[in-house]
Amino acid sequence: MTASADTPTVEFYWRPGCPFCMLLERSLKKKRIPFTKKNIWDDAAHAAVVRSLANGNETVPTVVVGSWFGVNPSAKDVVAAISTEAPELLC
Repeated sequence: MTASADTPTVEFYWRPGCPFCMLLERSLKKKRIPFTKKNIWDDAAHAAVVRSLANGNETVPTVVVGSWFGVNPSAKDVVAAISTEAPELLC
């Protein structure tokens, strides 16, 4: 699976110790979904993105795929978003 420069990526915003993040990460890996992890505690810009999407809160996991975003989404939600926004990322 190769993504072009125009293909949206799956951005996975998380923080250490978050059990919901760990659960979603495991589910996405099991489904072989490629994603880029962005730790909101290591980068203020990542935290700012999450706050902009989560009504000023730093709620994680937050996932962005193209124009879609989900705050604490299920793996099913993420796969549905990829199907619409970047189907070439699905195996």
